[in-house]
Amino acid sequence: MNEIALKYGCNPNQKPSRIFMENGGELPVTVLSGKPGYINFLDALNGWQLVKELKEATGLPAATSFKHVSPAGAAVGLPLSDTLKRIYWVDDQGDLSPLACAYARARGADRMSSFGDFIALSDPCDTATAKLIRREVSDGVIAPGYEPEALEILRAKKNGNYNVIQIDSSYVPEAIERKQVFGVTFEQGRQDFHIGEELLENIVTKNKEIPDSARTDMIISLIVLKYTQSNSVCYVKDGQAIGIGAGQQSRIHCTRLAGQKADNWWKRQSPQVLGLQFVDGIKRADRDNAIDLYIGDEYEDVLADGAWQKIFKVKPEVFTREQQRAWLDQLKDVTLGSDAFFPFGDNIERARKSGVQYVAEPGGSIRDDHVIETADKYGMVIAFTGMRLFHH
Repeated sequence: MNEIALKYGCNPNQKPSRIFMENGGELPVTVLSGKPGYINFLDALNGWQLVKELKEATGLPAATSFKHVSPAGAAVGLPLSDTLKRIYWVDDQGDLSPLACAYARARGADRMSSFGDFIALSDPCDTATAKLIRREVSDGVIAPGYEPEALEILRAKKNGNYNVIQIDSSYVPEAIERKQVFGVTFEQGRQDFHIGEELLENIVTKNKEIPDSARTDMIISLIVLKYTQSNSVCYVKDGQAIGIGAGQQSRIHCTRLAGQKADNWWKRQSPQVLGLQFVDGIKRADRDNAIDLYIGDEYEDVLADGAWQKIFKVKPEVFTREQQRAWLDQLKDVTLGSDAFFPFGDNIERARKSGVQYVAEPGGSIRDDHVIETADKYGMVIAFTGMRLFHH
């Protein structure tokens, strides 16, 4: 098939709409179920590139949860602790496959942002992963294949309207890519820069010790950033993104946004949150929203009389700022990647509050000395990669 007609473009008024191969060749994708839209395909094709590179870099199955052309989460398939199973709502699923672990991590890092996501999987979708996808609010999935039972499960989702796309894993796009803006054609070489450990050789801080696990996390952060709308930063721990900031005009705002998401990921593992007693039958999205409010500045929205009774069996105690700070101080050995240089040390100061110990960024700012000095103050490690990873 050379083209697929779409219902409309980014918005309902943008018609006609299609995806097609300008060179007359075959599309590398096959729609197995549903009718994916314009934004669905943007998310699917960007997400597929991300997980394909994560798999190549780590040797582990990978998954990402995409929303509006940026990842809300991404991870490789490392086993889940009992605590992570609980906060990702998969503790009732028994043993999970590595691919299912990857998706549970990718979806669970920022469940609020992942609501209605488009999923990309590096490996053929197995039954365990399909069962996780089945109960989440999601627009669709792209993978290089599907086990028969997994495909049956996914085809039944949304009364048969769930978008299931299969991609040819051997497909290699042309070296030059083009797009139009306001009738003007833009052309550039495709971003095929290889991200590997060679990027981590230029360590500019006094502390130069990077354990293997942190090196993997640094590579993961850079690959995620390669497919995240700029400006972007990515916090990573134990093989998964825990906070992604995308599309911010100011890098410090980006660092703060992603840092807040990383903080929320960690706060969800606190005894205060794990001890919440939800009313029977509460919807998954309502539960996620309640947790997000409970651990934030607007906690009164869920603790006020008349409100908490609809959510909790027992009214929770306030999770005070002091308690939250004490819990956050236990978060350690986090990695931070940045798609461009940090212009000031304030980014490092903010990152440190979220447990960052390892940083991968291009370098090249006239204030690099101040950034390095700030990192040295805390014994952190910075590797200058020398490569900017803007994505638009």
